Amino acid sequence: MTLRTSNIDGVDMIVLPNVRDLGDGFTVRRALPTAQRRMVGPFIFFDQMGPVTMSAGDGLDVRPHPHIGLATVTYLLEGEILHRDSLGSVQAIRPGEVNWMTAGSGIVHSERSGDEVRAAGGPLFGLQTWVALPKAHEETAPAFYHHKSDAIPHAEAEGVSIKVVAGTSDGMTSPVQTYSDMLYAGVTLADGARYKLSAEHIERAIYVITGAVAVEGQWGGFQAGELVILKPGAEIVLRGIGPTRVMLVGGEPLSEARNIYWNFVSSSLDRIEQAKADWRENRFPHVPGETEFIPLPA
Repeated sequence: MTLRTSNIDGVDMIVLPNVRDLGDGFTVRRALPTAQRRMVGPFIFFDQMGPVTMSAGDGLDVRPHPHIGLATVTYLLEGEILHRDSLGSVQAIRPGEVNWMTAGSGIVHSERSGDEVRAAGGPLFGLQTWVALPKAHEETAPAFYHHKSDAIPHAEAEGVSIKVVAGTSDGMTSPVQTYSDMLYAGVTLADGARYKLSAEHIERAIYVITGAVAVEGQWGGFQAGELVILKPGAEIVLRGIGPTRVMLVGGEPLSEARNIYWNFVSSSLDRIEQAKADWRENRFPHVPGETEFIPLPA
């Protein structure tokens, strides 16, 4: 994980994510957490999956693994993933849809390619984020929610399209249940189209998924694969350089620091140690129909 400097007013830092190859050309870019910046608003984890085109017979196979103290948000741009969890949920997620899984006191899930997708092969491209839960909700009962694409509010004007995945932005509020103030929205820009990012939320970042953006009135811009963290109160106008897609991330920071170990997030180190012991000793609930699992890292 490295940083890039910028002379653009209002930019705190630019994170260049590490790229990990998981095999067969499937890459993951991890923008959060970093040594320099652990969170943006309640977001404590930000991964870009792919893009990759899988051959017929190949597929995604993330074996069952546990979470506590957070909510996972899966948002795909291309392809399909089959979600299964210890609540008995079985749900395919497709582009534009939103999977929100509240881990709370503890949940286990797997993420795989379904049989038809695996047989045919095809693209996979998307984002997975973790939202740390406020202390009062860290041990809430686990839950899973799926929202179809047409239920997610969106607006289009003058070459700009915005879709509010979770939280609020541009006068729109997502139906996805959240536990704190947050911003998570996708913005697409036609070449030359402009979008003003307001200071509605305390902490904000821009992740450039594809294309590039310039900043109106200033010299410089941002490239694909960069997480641009803004200073509180800063307002900038983005201009698309060619067709561009960005994600807006942020919200109100949590009042207590968060600890993170593997897939566990908590305000309490003791709680993380308990979760580690519970997974090691097979005390988490199981995913129906699944026998594999990811062992606790050393």
